[in-house]
Amino acid sequence: MARIALVGIYHESNTFLNSRTSLEHFRNGHLLFGDAIRSEYANAFHEVGGILEVLDVSSHEVLPLVFAEATPGGIVTREAVDYLFGRIQNEIRDKGPFDGIMVTPHGAGVSEKHPDLDGWWLTQLRALVGDRVPIIGTLDPHGNVSQAMVEATDALIAYKTNPHIDQRETGRLAAELMLKTLHGEVKPVQFFFQPATTISIEQQYTAASPCKELYEMARQIRAEKDVLAVSVMLGFPYADVPEMGSGFLVVTDNNKALAREKAELLGKYLWDHREEFVGKKITVDEAIGLVAHSEKPVLLLDMGDNVGGGSPGDGTFILAALEEAARWKSFVCIFDPEAVSLAEKNGEGKRLVLDIGGKSDTRHGSPCRLEVTIRKIADGIFQEDEPRHGGQVNYNMGRIAIVESANRTTIMLTSLRIAPFSLKQLTTFGIDPQDYDVLVAKGVHAPMAAYEPVCRSFIRVNTEGITKADMTSLEYAHRRRPLFPFE
Repeated sequence: MARIALVGIYHESNTFLNSRTSLEHFRNGHLLFGDAIRSEYANAFHEVGGILEVLDVSSHEVLPLVFAEATPGGIVTREAVDYLFGRIQNEIRDKGPFDGIMVTPHGAGVSEKHPDLDGWWLTQLRALVGDRVPIIGTLDPHGNVSQAMVEATDALIAYKTNPHIDQRETGRLAAELMLKTLHGEVKPVQFFFQPATTISIEQQYTAASPCKELYEMARQIRAEKDVLAVSVMLGFPYADVPEMGSGFLVVTDNNKALAREKAELLGKYLWDHREEFVGKKITVDEAIGLVAHSEKPVLLLDMGDNVGGGSPGDGTFILAALEEAARWKSFVCIFDPEAVSLAEKNGEGKRLVLDIGGKSDTRHGSPCRLEVTIRKIADGIFQEDEPRHGGQVNYNMGRIAIVESANRTTIMLTSLRIAPFSLKQLTTFGIDPQDYDVLVAKGVHAPMAAYEPVCRSFIRVNTEGITKADMTSLEYAHRRRPLFPFE
């Protein structure tokens, strides 16, 4: 019977955000140890759940040790990294030895001390357990893969969907590969290739062109002899690191030359079709004009204030435009603890003037001053019971206030930043999305898994902000050069 450990530090770090991600942010997300990991994820749509599903029914012993995840945000503090990896290190030493290690990095982690956070902690883990212990895990396709990540692990497998609704399946695949490796059935080796191009966030929807054709090519390669896994790494353009960009990770059965051949083949396809992956940018004014002629409900995707990409979640450009148009019944969610506190002091049913949003910085719009009626004050806790982007089941927005303007805009104000991955965020609190003409989700593709069943039209809006779709207008200091579409 083999002993297999499960560990993960999971964060998507936006280096254009001034604030930092601290240990407290992980505590407000998921900072779990031991059996608490199994309790949280055994029945979740998350890769950890998939890993446990496979390994728990094997003849081997799996020990979940440490899993830490925080909402995407600024780079991770030195103190948080020291604590998190310190816990992993202590758990591995105290409860080892282990015959295999399952890992769940994100792939786009950046810290104050380690720009390649995932490469750093995976390298430290490899040094801790030695070269003979297989390390196999999962990745978010929005990771920026480094050579350090590849060299520190035997195999990494990314989700194949965006929105990420196959996370549990990916965990199962990684766990099954671990079992085959331990049983001596395969010897995984991997190769990563990055062409000199990167896919715009706007074009990273895997169910539609141009990604659909790229993923079909990857699927065909995966079916070939000795190919164990093929991962399309879409990349995360909001991390200013040398590894930023799209690439391809191929795992084979002890055939590095084959892995390289297939990864480079995919890279050539992306390069040859690079113009198709740039996307079309729609301004706020253009989007408002399109709403008038679109079948309702319309989902406006606020790409510049994409919480799932690390933005502050208090951008006001679309809210201000909807209020100015004053034509449609609309819903917007804004991170604004100050407004929640003021609403709570006044109480449900009261009217007051609030300066909403625009408080985190000056890049996501100014505060929107509105006279509103307070409809509800509540604890913003809800659960999701369907596969959704992120794979989580338990969510917490902190204290929330739901207010309504005279122009029929419902605004959900939250005390904790929340990505719009679940309709339960609305329905738990009495909001029926189909009652609205316009819904605003601060994301790009991730909200689609939740909102596609209830919305008739979808408009991706290139709002200003640290996650704006036009990445060429952001100032990078560390990215590769030349890199299309920059050069």
